[in-house]
Amino acid sequence: MTEYYVYLLELADGRIYAGHSNCPPRRTVEHHAGKGSRTTRIFGTGKVIYTESYPDRASAVRREKQFKGWTHAKKLAIAAGDFAALKALARRRS
Repeated sequence: MTEYYVYLLELADGRIYAGHSNCPPRRTVEHHAGKGSRTTRIFGTGKVIYTESYPDRASAVRREKQFKGWTHAKKLAIAAGDFAALKALARRRS
């Protein structure tokens, strides 16, 4: 069984791109070569700031979609390991 990873990639303009891959180093090289995605081709790449591993692709894709719905501040908080800030930034559920 192949392990998958979800990653946050800081782009050249400060945006944070969320993606998934079964080989993050290869995927990072693809992004830097302009072959990773349209977003990274347009806005440029920086560095991977966060990764998580998952046992299967479906789990990784679910987490990636969750990250894509997050604010910039929440993505920075998880990348920094600041779980108190992450909790404070979470939307209240009624």
